[in-house]
Amino acid sequence: MPNIKSAKKRVLTSQKQNAINTSKKSRVKTAIKKYRAAVDAKDVALAEQLLNEAYSVIDCAMKDGIYKKNTAARKKATLGRALSALKAAN
Repeated sequence: MPNIKSAKKRVLTSQKQNAINTSKKSRVKTAIKKYRAAVDAKDVALAEQLLNEAYSVIDCAMKDGIYKKNTAARKKATLGRALSALKAAN
């Protein structure tokens, strides 16, 4: 545990920010799980709706610095490919 006042404050602010970042990452993972469940159920209409929501959540996380630009693009591309494959199968 730090002894200096500024170091103590820094520990507290780091813990708060860590909790916020973890929450935002969790939102992304939840959105992706919901979308993948719709794809697995072969529900194209629901998958398209959830894809837009997942894109939005990923973009917000990227804007906030949770994910780097290329990581966000990779996640979005993977989700898009899954929908394209679903549409091609139908």
